[in-house]
Amino acid sequence: MPDSIALNPDGTLHVPDHPIIGCIPGDGTGPDIWNATRPVLETAVDTAYNGNRQITFEELPAGEISFKQTGEWLPLSTLDRIRALRVAIKGPMTTPVGKGMRSLNVAIRQELDLFACIRPARYIRGVPSPCSRPAAIDMVIFRENTEDLYAGIEWPSGSDEAKEIIDLIRKKTGKSLAPDTTGIGIKPISRENTQRLVRKAIQFAVDHQRKSVTLMHKGNIMKFTEGAFLNWGLEVGTTEFADHVILEDRLWKEFNGKPPKGSIVLKDRIADNMFQQVLLRPEDYDVIAAPNLNGDYISDLLAAMVGGLGLAPGANIGTDCAVFEATHGTAPKYAGKDKVNPGSLILSGAMMLDHMEWHEAAELVRDALQQAIAAKQVTYDLARKIPGATEVSCSEFGRQICRLMTP
Repeated sequence: MPDSIALNPDGTLHVPDHPIIGCIPGDGTGPDIWNATRPVLETAVDTAYNGNRQITFEELPAGEISFKQTGEWLPLSTLDRIRALRVAIKGPMTTPVGKGMRSLNVAIRQELDLFACIRPARYIRGVPSPCSRPAAIDMVIFRENTEDLYAGIEWPSGSDEAKEIIDLIRKKTGKSLAPDTTGIGIKPISRENTQRLVRKAIQFAVDHQRKSVTLMHKGNIMKFTEGAFLNWGLEVGTTEFADHVILEDRLWKEFNGKPPKGSIVLKDRIADNMFQQVLLRPEDYDVIAAPNLNGDYISDLLAAMVGGLGLAPGANIGTDCAVFEATHGTAPKYAGKDKVNPGSLILSGAMMLDHMEWHEAAELVRDALQQAIAAKQVTYDLARKIPGATEVSCSEFGRQICRLMTP
């Protein structure tokens, strides 16, 4: 019988053979890509474990459909159910720009305290890339998910609240801002949230034999927020992981730039320089830990470098539960046309299987997707860039992956 995933006393997951997983198809093209993704995940599990394991997906209301039916964009019952199930997967959801409700994606991360947004960027052979050496790109971004400017603490220009903050700034700093035309936003970054994010990034590097962790920041300008992110991150690395971590200055002073076997180099890079570094010297970077906004920027850049958001997976992981999601938007003009690339959600599903420690099924998914791309039977976004490719529908791409997984 289907059963919920539980937490063991040590914080690891106890996954039954027939777990219930929450799913939110999403808005726009979300249902299209979910309908292509679901059979891929089910086929992978069935094939990897000879029918002895099976996922039951439980659809949860959120987004436009939920709003039309219930008047709520994100019902509390959905959040409660994700907490109870421990694991969920979701398609993209609508977010108005410059007005209206805040991002539902951000709301889910904050309400469930999914503090680590994890986005791998790894080149898939055969995918068109704007880079000269895309095969050198193999990085994992750990983006802090709960604070920074995404905390949503802001007031519009001309509001009483903005004027009050502007007046306080003038009194405390002597700096004058135009009270009627200046919007105000607050950028909170805390020791606790920084350190749990960096701790998770370094632990990932240890567990997966990665070579370096780079703290990406703009601490030269924002000294008490992003500068603090750097300092607090270095503190975690040099105290909690002293047996594994080596700082760059020591690396060059004592080891002539050649890290001792099994060590992890803890680096730091100013954000604007980081964008150059991943373009010019991608082989020098492995795991990147960043505040919320920087992490958003760098993960999208890396996605473009390896072929675009259509193949970029993402996970939002907290202490108690996790939500895996497509990293792209809803693309409403293609909604219902069975056209868009489901690769992002499919690869996010593979991350979900890894999170459940069903690694055999996860590898089946990734291998079959790579084979499908190599066969040049791909969705329109890839077909228009790959010479000799044949365009297939979203659902057919998913079916092709399923066929490649079955004996």
